[in-house]
Order: sequence, then C-alpha cells, then structure tokens
Amino acid sequence: MNVLLVLLAFWLPGLVFGAAIRLRGWTLAAAAPLLTFGLVAIGVPILGRFGIRWTMLNVGLWVLLLSLVGFGLSFLVLRFTAKRHPEWAEDEEDDDDETKRSLRDHLLIGAGVVVGLGVGLVTFLRGSHTLENVQQGWDAPFHGNLVRWIAEHGDARASTVGTIANLPNQHDYFYPDTYHALLALIFGKGGLTMMPTLNLAALMVVLTVPVGVAAMCRAWRMPVLATAAAAAVSTWFTAFPYDSLWRGPLWPYVAGVALVPAMLALARLLLKPNGVAGPVAIGVGVAGLAGLHTSLIFVIMVYFLLILLAVLFRFEKIDWRRSAASLVATIVVAVVLGVPQVLPALYNAGGVTSAFWASETSVSGALGQTITFSPMASFPQWWIGIPAIIGVFFLVRHRRMLWMVGAYVVLGGLFAATISLETPLIHTLTGVFYNDHWRIGALVPLAGAVAFGEFVHTTSGKIAEKLGERRPGLNPVTAAIAGAVVVGLVVTVLSKGGYIGRNSARLAMNYGEGPSVSKGEEEAYAWLGKHVVPGERVMNDKADGSVWMYALSGVQPVEWTNYGAEFTTKAGWLSVFLNDINREPRVREALTDLKVRYVLVGKGKVASNAQSAVGLQRLDITPGFKRVFHNLDASVYEIEGQQGVVADGAPAGSDTAHGQ
Repeated sequence: MNVLLVLLAFWLPGLVFGAAIRLRGWTLAAAAPLLTFGLVAIGVPILGRFGIRWTMLNVGLWVLLLSLVGFGLSFLVLRFTAKRHPEWAEDEEDDDDETKRSLRDHLLIGAGVVVGLGVGLVTFLRGSHTLENVQQGWDAPFHGNLVRWIAEHGDARASTVGTIANLPNQHDYFYPDTYHALLALIFGKGGLTMMPTLNLAALMVVLTVPVGVAAMCRAWRMPVLATAAAAAVSTWFTAFPYDSLWRGPLWPYVAGVALVPAMLALARLLLKPNGVAGPVAIGVGVAGLAGLHTSLIFVIMVYFLLILLAVLFRFEKIDWRRSAASLVATIVVAVVLGVPQVLPALYNAGGVTSAFWASETSVSGALGQTITFSPMASFPQWWIGIPAIIGVFFLVRHRRMLWMVGAYVVLGGLFAATISLETPLIHTLTGVFYNDHWRIGALVPLAGAVAFGEFVHTTSGKIAEKLGERRPGLNPVTAAIAGAVVVGLVVTVLSKGGYIGRNSARLAMNYGEGPSVSKGEEEAYAWLGKHVVPGERVMNDKADGSVWMYALSGVQPVEWTNYGAEFTTKAGWLSVFLNDINREPRVREALTDLKVRYVLVGKGKVASNAQSAVGLQRLDITPGFKRVFHNLDASVYEIEGQQGVVADGAPAGSDTAHGQ
C-alpha cells in the first residue's frame, strides 16, 4: 500500500498532465515524474500566495486545472496547425518513431528497463536493509524535518520554513523544497511514517533512471539493442545514483539528476514539434528541476547548448521553418516558469559558491576515474567502464548522439578538474555545485550508460555478421539479439550481478545502527512524543543526532540542525550555559521563553569530530534536572519548575538575540 502511494505520487499527476498535452509512449512514462515536480514547483508559491493549504486535495485540483488548460491549449494549437500547415501533420506521421517501433522493439526496450529496475531495486533494498532504517547522513534530518513541517503547517513556501534551519524570524530564507512539498502530501497517509516516506521516495528516484534513459535513447533514435542495454546498465554505476544517496544524502539533487534523461527526451520535441507538448513540457520540466535544485538548470543548459551545436553542425536534423515558433515558445515558457524558482536562490548564492572541498587525487587519477566512468571510486568499475569508453568511440564513428559525447567531455572534464586542481576559474565554474566533486561526478554516468548501449549494439552486430557467415539462413535480427544477450550475460557475471554487492555496500555505509541515531535514541524520541504537550520544545544537543526528533516523533527541538544555532540566539546560548541554571537567572528566562520543559541527551555523534554541547554535560549531577527516561543510548531530564511553561512562555518561534 505504501509503495503504491509513493509510486502514484511520483507518476500520476505527471501522467495526467502529460497525456493532456499530447505526450505519448516512453516519453510520457519518463517525463511523468518530471512534470509532477514541475506542477508542484509552480503550485507552491501560487497556492501559498492565495492562502490555500498545501493538501493532497488542493494539489490534486491544481493538477486537474492545469491539465484541463493544457488539453485545451494543445487542442487549439494542433487544430490551428492542421489548418494552416496540413503537410506538417503528414510529415509527423511519417516521422513518428513510436509507430515505427514494432512490438518486438518495445519488448526488447522493456526488457532492458526491467533489468535496470531490478538491479536498482535490489541494490537499494539490500543497502538500506529495511525501509524503517534511519539514514545516518548529515543532511538527512533536515530533509525529514522539512517534510513534516510542510505537512503540519500546510504551506510549502520556502519563506515559511526558516524555523527548521534555526532561523525562525528570517522570512527571506530559501531552500529548494519542491521534493519535500511532494512528500509532505503523502506523509502520514495510509500509515506512512517518516523513514518509509523518505526511503521509498529515494527508491522511486532510482527507478526513474532506467525509464528515463530508455525514453531518451528512443527519442534520439538510438538502435533498439543500444536503448535496451543503456537502460539495463543505468543503475549499475556507483557514482550515480548510489554515492549521492549515502553521502549527504542529496535526495532532491539525486531526483533532479535522475530526471535529466526525461528532459533530454522532451528536447527532441524541439526538433520535431508536436503542438504545445514541447514548449509546455520543457517549461514545466525546467520549473521542476529548478525547484529540486537550482544547479540543475546549469546542467540542462550544457546539454541544450550542445544539442544546438549538433544542429548547427548538421549532426541532428531540423526543419527551422517548422520548429521556429516552438523554439521561441519554449524559451518564453521556460523563462516564465523557471525564473520564479531561481530568483529566491540568490538569497544564499554567496554561501553556495563559497563552499570549498579540497582536491582528493592527482590529475592522472582524475582522468582515470573519468575515463572508466568511476568518479570518486577507489577501484574502477572495469566491466562497464571499459565497454563504455569503447562505446564513446563507436558513438563518434557512427555520428550518433554526438551531443552526449560532448556532454561527457564537458562534464567529465569539469569533474576531473575540480577533484584534482585548485584554481579560481575551477572554483567559479563549479560554484553552483558547492564546488563539490561528488555532485559533479554524479553527472558522468549518464553518458556511460548511453555509450555502453552503443558498445552492446555494435558488438552484437559483429557477432550477428559472424554467425550469418557460418549459418546463412539465420535471421540477422535474432542473431543480433542473441549476441546482445551473450554480451550482457558476460558483463553481468564479471560485474557480479551488475555491481549489486559493491553498490549496496556503499549505500549501507549510512544505513546502520548509528552513529547518529540508534534504536535507543529513537525510543527516547517516541517517549517524548507521548509526554510533550503542544507548544513545548525539547532542549537538545546539535551533535548527538537529536535534531531527528521532530521528523521521527513530531517533537520540536531547540536545536534544529547539526550546524547548531548562532550563539547570539537563545538556543545557541542555552547550549553553552544550560547547566548553569542555578547560578544564571537568564537560563530560566530563556527556557521559559522557548517553552522548554525537557532535555534530551543522546550518545550518538553526527560526525566523529562533533563536539558535544558543554551546557548539556553533567546534568545527572546538576540540581534541578530530574531524569525521567533512560536507556543505554539516551536520557531525558525534566527541568524542575518548568511544568507550566506553555502557559508562561513567549509566542512560539520567539528566539531573540541576547546581545552577547
């Protein structure tokens, strides 16, 4: 039931809207999640502006409204075009690749997608162990807190969520929350608790990759076997999606990168227009990607510019007369829908671009990782990396998807540079990615999947030729399929099942018992959830993983993030002086203002070098603190004299500076 709910949340809105604007086939299937996030991103500020609560019913009505508008617009444009240019309709039928594909072709592509889905599914479930497990990464509690905050407050605008970033009074706060806004709609429905919500959503993101790769390759007329092989191997690369799921985790960013192939499938509609489908779908998709993570706009720009170059150099065909209006409309719609998503990001642009990650390898090591499609790996993925780099040369020789080869050179070169060199130019170019080579490395495997597919297609063709020479009566298509199956089986065996063991072990690095949150600490959060009254907060340590308590149990902490509040705030001040309650009257005043009755002290550590708050030490021997819950991993203390704190405290969210 829970799996179906998350699956429908990702695909159903986009399927309804995409079908309304006349998307069909593999492109519709791949673009549906992208369109869903786009509709959510567009709806967040509009519904919030008019005071409409962010609920499943209201968002569903929003999707239906836009679908009706899209259907009407598509109908009118196609009718106008048919009258004005009837020859275009005939050309469209002749060029319709969907109708040219035989049932056998679709079954082959489907088989490749099923292999990719199967490997991704098994890898994720093995790596996470169980959907109930807490992701122990640094960023995970923030994502969980944001999902619950939106669900409970009914407003997904970023300007209303500053509290969970320890910035309750900062109304220009921004964090792209389209991903969280979608999950907030299903959180709590059908018994869906926080960790299954987050983990199932991450799993759905993994499952979008093979579908998107298949749709992209099909749209750009890759051979059937190449398309199937690319989809099959798309979930085998460690760098994406698994590295960004255990490290961070970068859930919204991973979702955006996973949907890049769907956007590139839609890009084909710029060369072969189909009414308003291209401009509207791309425009909504731009809004969705920007709403997931602003840096993805720059990724899409790289791809679109390379496609433009491929068109200008006549590697891709276009009828400029037919495509002109669609191209202009696409630019206009993308700007109108995308700019409102990007502008708020300027709030923290300096903080993003100033982030710094030191180089981790030599130039030769960086090139080796790029060539083998194994970014950030201590040991290359030889069995898909070598065929993929050979496939790159095949793509060039066959003049097929050369813009993808260009993207590999650009994005792979950027990754190699940022992991091995430190120059102002590199920092400028990678600034939108936090100068983080892990994020940039996640962009490399897409080209690897496509190139691997080309390798399989070319190799199986050679095998079919050899078999045809020995057995002239053998069907060449059957021989080619047999050759592709043989190549696939050999690679699968050599990679030990599509690198499932390697990738699941990588994912499992942050899905264990701690170090941030243990089962014992989860018990403490649950106890607090039963004893804290509405309006109360719990004093906690930023370093022990207790920032998870709100996401997991609905209990609002004083310290909301692992970074901790500024010392000049009451939250930050209490982290230093709480145990001075009997000597410093302002401690009691701050506790009352923040409505604090309980203190939680856990044994977890969000990082090996994290420093525990000095104000929360030795509470067991400090007068005024009564231990009311204890297990091996956590203790809860009740502060004497704070029982009526909700009635006596300041308005919720008050955290004015002390002026120290």
